[in-house]
Amino acid sequence: MEVGQTVADPGVVGGVDTHKDLHVAAVVDELDRVLESRCFATTRQGYKQMLTWMRSFGQLRRIGVEATGTYGAGLLRYMQNAGVEVLEVTTPDTHDRRKRGKNDDLDAQNAAHAAFAGRRTVAPKSRDGMVESLRVLKACRKTAVAARRVALQMIHNTIVCAPDDLRETLRKMTRMQLIRTLAAWRPDLTDYRSVGSAYRITLKSLGRRYLELHDEIADLDTMIVAIVDELAPALVARNSIGHGSAAQLLVTAGDNAERLQSEASFAALCGASPVPASSGKNDPPSPQQRRRSGGQQCAPHHRHRTASDRSPDQGLHREACC
Repeated sequence: MEVGQTVADPGVVGGVDTHKDLHVAAVVDELDRVLESRCFATTRQGYKQMLTWMRSFGQLRRIGVEATGTYGAGLLRYMQNAGVEVLEVTTPDTHDRRKRGKNDDLDAQNAAHAAFAGRRTVAPKSRDGMVESLRVLKACRKTAVAARRVALQMIHNTIVCAPDDLRETLRKMTRMQLIRTLAAWRPDLTDYRSVGSAYRITLKSLGRRYLELHDEIADLDTMIVAIVDELAPALVARNSIGHGSAAQLLVTAGDNAERLQSEASFAALCGASPVPASSGKNDPPSPQQRRRSGGQQCAPHHRHRTASDRSPDQGLHREACC
């Protein structure tokens, strides 16, 4: 080496085990050796301290982060805004975990090792566009629908046990007639010690709850439809593809759909691509299977990919059948 010539910094790689209040970070050097581990608060100041600490060991090449869609979402956005490459670390190495055990420091170190080797890592969703808005609106709608269903079940269960005069009045009404009748009641709130008044107060409360949730779901549907029409007008124009299915497909793909390299990778993400599951002795194939397989004696068995998002599978099935 000539005098004055410097060696390029090989850089370091970070790993983060994410939690609600504290993130545990680790750094490995160019030989994948652990340098140090440390905890940081899940605040903007904590993210800044983590980044400064990691860069103190050398040039930060990339970071492996667990759970970028939940506890690590804030850290992901901060690191991406700082220009740091972030990889999402997927399922931990069970063989290594059985040998070494499990704690937060080891999980952070395993995330750093995975990011260093480029294994068990995927490109995370950016979560900074309209698709992220669509995701949170759909999540809110899902819980509202579940709460509305529970409210309706409670109404029917309460009517079954109600006094005879109430039950005979309400049992023959249609659903919306029943809900609007209950919501319009004006029971005496001071007479809650009486059984009949207590039933009326309860049914009125449940009826109003159902209507409020019904209106909330309608408002959320309007927002979801507007976003889907703007993002994927050609998709909802197809036969049998509604806004609900289209919204789920968009959420699964994410804002940065370019991270999916092909249609096959998207099918694998949705759990729509089968994986081989043949092992040992298989059942003999039928004559039709033998002719299709060119005379092979063993017909391959397949199963669905379990580590995937099965929610958009119904939308994919509808689109394929049309």
